[in-house]
Amino acid sequence: MIEINLVPDVKQELIKAQRIRSAVIGFSILIGSISIGIIALLAIYIFTVQAARGVLADSAIKSGSEKLAAVEDLSNMLTIQNQLTKISDLNSNKNIYSRVFNLLTSIIPPAPNNIQISNLKIDSTTGLITIDGQAANSYAAVEVFRKTIEGAMVKYTDSNGEIQEITLASSVSTSNTSYGEDSSGAKTLRFTISFVYTQELFSQASNDVSVIITTSGNATDSYLGLPKSIFVDRATDITEGV
Repeated sequence: MIEINLVPDVKQELIKAQRIRSAVIGFSILIGSISIGIIALLAIYIFTVQAARGVLADSAIKSGSEKLAAVEDLSNMLTIQNQLTKISDLNSNKNIYSRVFNLLTSIIPPAPNNIQISNLKIDSTTGLITIDGQAANSYAAVEVFRKTIEGAMVKYTDSNGEIQEITLASSVSTSNTSYGEDSSGAKTLRFTISFVYTQELFSQASNDVSVIITTSGNATDSYLGLPKSIFVDRATDITEGV
């Protein structure tokens, strides 16, 4: 059987293009319909499901708020809970201020330079110790007390187990000196001494803390009239070169 195609080539190309166009249009309509369906589903979810969930959440929040509001002393309970969370940090960072008694035992000079303390204040913010006291031996005893503080050293063991020594005080000053009478009618000199203490003195990280008095803190009456340059550490031996 012999077939003869009488349709021109141009006509065939046109028919082929029309078929492709129809297929594209049909596919586009299908994609558009699917997109419209997805948008419709999203709109239903947003405006119905989400709205319903929002209403339920608001209702639960309102109900929970009403229950909390009905609890007595709620604000006090919340404050206490917040403070309890900080107890461990405060405990690990707190200073050991009981060491101040060992400090006083070391820096208060012996007789005849007797010192009596009427008030002692430790300011942890500024690191300042302020001592109000009185001395029966007038200015001499106060000067001995001041020089003892200036020459005191803090000896302690650090976190690495090494023994360290550091100067106890800086910015030592004497003020508010005036004469008065004690309960027995004896004449005394009232005074105030303040100094900035080293943080290692009360720190928990410092172990086996002790306060020692060096030669620069010599508190004898004879030392008061001598220049500090007289007192030096003993010279060490030297090895002569061969």
